[in-house]
Amino acid sequence: MSSDSILNRRFVTESEKIDIQSPWTLEEWLCRSDIVNNEHLMLVRANMEPGKDHPFHKHPTREEIIYVVSGRAEQWVGETKRILSAGEMAFIPMGEVHGTYNPFPEKLVFLAILSPANAEEPGIVDVSAEEPWFSLKPATVA
Repeated sequence: MSSDSILNRRFVTESEKIDIQSPWTLEEWLCRSDIVNNEHLMLVRANMEPGKDHPFHKHPTREEIIYVVSGRAEQWVGETKRILSAGEMAFIPMGEVHGTYNPFPEKLVFLAILSPANAEEPGIVDVSAEEPWFSLKPATVA
C-alpha cells in the first residue's frame, strides 16, 4: 500500500483492515498509522472466544474505551468489576489497571478505542502475575 493512499484514506473496508491473532483475541485493526493517517485515535475490533481473556494490564501512555458490540464482558477497571452487555462501555484512564474476561458461552466482540495514537512506549504492561491482580482473577490464557 502506498503512503499516498494511507494519507488520503477516510474509509476502511473489510479488505483494508489488518487482522492479528493475539494471545487474547482476533484483533481487527481499523484505525492505526499503517491503515490511516491518524493523529489521536486508534480503533480495534476484538473477537474474544468463550473462556478467553485479556488479563490485567495497563496502558501507561493511553486512555481507552471498551465498547461491547455483542456478547458479554466481565470487565475490570482497577479492583471494580462489572458485567457489560452490548451497547455498554468502560472508560479506562491512562495508566489504570484493567482486564477483560469472557467466562460466558458466547463469543464477545468489543471495540477498543485508544488515545493518543502516537504515545510513548511501553504501550501495554502486563500486571496479571502481580498482586493484587493475580489473586483477584488469575489469567486463563496460555
